[in-house]
Amino acid sequence: MPRVSTDDMLAKVGEVIGTSEWVAVEQDRINQFADATGDHQFIHLDAEKAKMTPFGGTIAHGFLTLSLLPYLMAQSNDLLSIDGVKMGVNYGIDKLRFLSPVKSGKRVRGVFTLGALIEKRPGQWQQTLECSVEIEGEDKPALIASWINQVFI
Repeated sequence: MPRVSTDDMLAKVGEVIGTSEWVAVEQDRINQFADATGDHQFIHLDAEKAKMTPFGGTIAHGFLTLSLLPYLMAQSNDLLSIDGVKMGVNYGIDKLRFLSPVKSGKRVRGVFTLGALIEKRPGQWQQTLECSVEIEGEDKPALIASWINQVFI
């Protein structure tokens, strides 16, 4: 993961700062997410019933796709990060939209654009990443979101 100074990162606002590898969203992962969250709706788990829907088969939970953001970020070998960060914490999500379902077995990747970088106090920066989770072979992304993190240097 390339590390840059805060000044260099500030110069990247508005630019893509990382793209992950493609990651498969298999039915087993969907089943595990259903068990972890208690969301056992048939469109996620019952292949026969799900075939009768406009989706044509089972789909991942939208919140499963959202929960993949940290993993996708970790799979972004080119992701820029600020040099000297001691820790980072989630601050929140703005403007989250689920645009397209992720069908079981499809591959997704994260594309991360630096939306903003603001120094809140000395050594504490608020970073907003404009995230898109793309679905391989499809025109529309699964989701878009503004993911806000606090990083401490």
